[in-house]
Amino acid sequence: MMKLHKTKFVGLAIALGLSANASAQMMINGAGATFPYPIYSKWFDEYTKVDPSVRFNYQSIGSGGGQKQIMAQTVDFGASDGPMTDDNLSKAPGKLLHIPTVAGAVVVVSNLPGNPALKLDADTIAGIFLGQIKKWNDPKLTALNPGVKLPDQDIVVVHRSDGSGTTFIFTDYLSKISPEWKQKVGNNTSVNWPAGIGGKGNEGVSGQVKQTPGAIGYVELIYALQNKMPYADVKNSAGEFVKPTLESVTAALSTAEIPDDFRFSMTNAPGKDAYPISGATWLLVYQQQKDPAKGKKLVEFLKWAMSKGEEMAKALDYAPLPDSVQQRVLKRIDEIKT
Repeated sequence: MMKLHKTKFVGLAIALGLSANASAQMMINGAGATFPYPIYSKWFDEYTKVDPSVRFNYQSIGSGGGQKQIMAQTVDFGASDGPMTDDNLSKAPGKLLHIPTVAGAVVVVSNLPGNPALKLDADTIAGIFLGQIKKWNDPKLTALNPGVKLPDQDIVVVHRSDGSGTTFIFTDYLSKISPEWKQKVGNNTSVNWPAGIGGKGNEGVSGQVKQTPGAIGYVELIYALQNKMPYADVKNSAGEFVKPTLESVTAALSTAEIPDDFRFSMTNAPGKDAYPISGATWLLVYQQQKDPAKGKKLVEFLKWAMSKGEEMAKALDYAPLPDSVQQRVLKRIDEIKT
């Protein structure tokens, strides 16, 4: 009888301990970009070792959703690969800060027999996504890819169906290199696509391209690598065909002019080593935090991310911010009021 009581007591102690532990944990909620999701997941996971009292719940719903949710204050931070417009910032209930975190490459992935690594230039990318280049053996494509057997097959364009920062980076590039694209379609987190089918998230586009023969789409580099999909070398503004790599994204980032509010573009960057479809990604946080305890924990996390977190970027094929920019961002984080 005594034994039974003892076991019951131990069980009760464990249950109490667990519930006390669970209630002591603070949940910080975020939502937005799928582009940096692999690195953010790593950060949130690693940070629980630094501060076990905090847990992060991040919904990878696309940059458009991240901007909407932070403006509606349904999350503690938003995430976006396109900086917010002046118009959206003015509608927010408080001053929103853009905290740049890492930069990455948007790559053009395809599904062709033999999985060739293609060479593409501004004209062919714009032509395909405008729906004007319709066949894989189009003379413009065969001229760029001598020695590659391109089939007499329809090109199936795959684009994002949700509001997306990856789309923002891609259409920012297209608007810079194609006057026709700029006039007809423009640059935004979601646009009226002239051609193709939609996929939700970087995950959705990767999946659609992988299962559709003749497909072409655009995703963040890590998604192409994880799915073992071939991606194109793209001719940059200096006339060089450049592979999307950590080094070529860093080269593009090194030429970016970064203003005081940290809203900047780095597509079609100058320099022979720069990959032209590169972009940064931002966390969106209110300067004045509503919940002092949560605000304090969020600031501690942001400071860690800007120092220790940046060191983890390269392993996942993202480019860390240059040291000088990290220092500027740390000063901005100090302006968050809790």
